[in-house]
Amino acid sequence: MQKIQTQGVHHITLTGADRQTSIDFWEGVLGMPFLFEQPNLDNADESHLYFDPGDGRLITIFTHEERKPDRRRTPTEPGCVHHLAFIVSKATWNQAEARLEARGIGHSGPKDRGFMDSLYFKDPLGLLIELAAYKFEPPAGCTHAEVLAEAHRLRVAAGDEAIADEHLADAIEALVERRSATLSDDRSAKNPYA
Repeated sequence: MQKIQTQGVHHITLTGADRQTSIDFWEGVLGMPFLFEQPNLDNADESHLYFDPGDGRLITIFTHEERKPDRRRTPTEPGCVHHLAFIVSKATWNQAEARLEARGIGHSGPKDRGFMDSLYFKDPLGLLIELAAYKFEPPAGCTHAEVLAEAHRLRVAAGDEAIADEHLADAIEALVERRSATLSDDRSAKNPYA
């Protein structure tokens, strides 16, 4: 028996209300370019809108003009989507609270998650959206996931509850050391000021 190995998210499809509500939210609030539209090939009564969340992948929305937005929180029972999180730059994250407030959109306020900062709010259909800004940049040739996996190992070894700046900094150092060659015989930390 072998795995079916995934290589990333291809797209996420959500059930929307009317077409304009989707365009106004995904492009008008979150800045995702509206790429194209075609019929839902499994239900001709619905339209299928495609948006780029910023990494060339897709967020797609099934819309129907008879469906109206309902702002009540979407279900969170097992099997349901709890929330969608989107990467934003730290500069954008710093402006997000004021930009949501300018539209009258309620939000959670800033949340420090150790390795990232988060801000939560609901879309017009009650789905919880997270804007997430990493507190670090991975070394060249590494991914955020690799840094987080290494930081997790360091956190567990230290007996700490959650990933913190120290774990991230040490993880980045360890990844650079493993991936980058050196002519030095001793790569350990030194104090040239002693």
